[in-house]
Amino acid sequence: MKPEERLPSIVFITAELTPLATSGGLGDVSRSLPRALAALGHRVSVFLPLYQSVRRRQVALGAACEIAMAGGGRFRVFHAPGALTPASLYLVEHDGYFDRPGLYGERGGEYADNLERFGFFSRAALETVAAFGLPADVVHANDWHTGSIPALLKTVYAGHPLLGRAASVFTIHNLAYQGWFPADRLPATGLPWSVFHIDGVEYYGGINLMKAGIAYAKAITTVSPRYAEEIRTPELGERLDVLLRARARDLHGILNGIDDETWNPATDRHLPAGYDAAALDGKRVCKQGLLAEVGLPIALDAPCVGMVTRLNSQKGGDIVLGVADDLLDLDVGLVVLGAGEAGQEQGFRELGARRPDRVAVRIGFDESLSHRIEAGADMFLMPSRREPCGLNQMYSLHYGTIPVVRATGGLADTVRDPDEDPEHPNGFKFERPSGTELVAAVRRAVGAFRDRPRWQEMMRTAMAEDFSWRASARRYGELYRSLKGDAGGAKG
Repeated sequence: MKPEERLPSIVFITAELTPLATSGGLGDVSRSLPRALAALGHRVSVFLPLYQSVRRRQVALGAACEIAMAGGGRFRVFHAPGALTPASLYLVEHDGYFDRPGLYGERGGEYADNLERFGFFSRAALETVAAFGLPADVVHANDWHTGSIPALLKTVYAGHPLLGRAASVFTIHNLAYQGWFPADRLPATGLPWSVFHIDGVEYYGGINLMKAGIAYAKAITTVSPRYAEEIRTPELGERLDVLLRARARDLHGILNGIDDETWNPATDRHLPAGYDAAALDGKRVCKQGLLAEVGLPIALDAPCVGMVTRLNSQKGGDIVLGVADDLLDLDVGLVVLGAGEAGQEQGFRELGARRPDRVAVRIGFDESLSHRIEAGADMFLMPSRREPCGLNQMYSLHYGTIPVVRATGGLADTVRDPDEDPEHPNGFKFERPSGTELVAAVRRAVGAFRDRPRWQEMMRTAMAEDFSWRASARRYGELYRSLKGDAGGAKG
């Protein structure tokens, strides 16, 4: 391969990485995307804080390397060989910041020094790249925790012989979480005061790290094409829509993928039986096992609706609670697994206690049970008010479990309703986040379920979809190649 044909080398910097340290979709992306990119031939170096949770997992670490931080101070970094093969993983150590029970806080609160923690981590990752001489055609930062990185590359490291040539990519995983802090704490990021202005990191008199990433990155991505459109509107732009519209040419919606090795109904170790699109008998065994496990006494031929979700207003659990009786009148069973807001947890507990003949509720997170719900349910309900990408609807499609979703973000991009595609539907959608529309959509799904040949054809269509990370990684690879050798961002 000629030098000009070499694939870009990527430095991927993240606050989460499944299964070592995660609170949601960011961790899944940070595990799967770098590995898929490396499998395509990119050299990928991933940086993660050395959290307490990582130590508990007893990850094999190489020798520590001590690095002097520009501007003073020292830190240690470890290579974790084999932990993310074929990508490379580097862990940044600072026990004062990261040897804590939580990632971002405890008991529902945030750590007061999160700016200092992630400001330090972002600078330490860049300093490690410089010290090790790691190839860095593109530095890819993720969400507000690393939002200072594009600005650092454009200012502090602009003249650096290695980092000054790197192009920056910033991914918005969820625009609702922005990293806002008081202005007087800007020095904790290592950024100069010259960035504190309305077109830079300043936000209503304070610092906004999400805004910093958007303003200074060469390219901005988000996790689905529909979400890239939605965040440019006042309704879903979280007060950053004006900036996002200004940067629309540099904003790319690239759908997240799923780990189709972990989530594969033919080989899933969590299931009592495997199955695929050509042999669906195992799915009935999975349904029988799920109903027995959760104690749901519905007939095997009655439709079973699954939910695996965070119980908060974004995910729409309150919408389900508001029309629960109308939903159950459709002769469906409901299995719910989730945790979140106390009011919704209590609401679902009470619903399960009131209707044990139709509803089974498990409060908490259970990875193994989540697989069995995906396999054992006939339908999967996602009534989200906002869903940047969503993974569960893609898991459901892969498992032949027909999703019923609100048409927002990645849910709209991945689910095709019979009304919009009569020839190749793979699920059901409703437009407004209302109980009336939710029940109507489930009613249509139940009608289709009663027509077994039609339902099985929809299942097979769903299972034929390709939402693997291989497809998403190719899209990212194309973007990286377009940026290679084109450093910098929007601001001078």
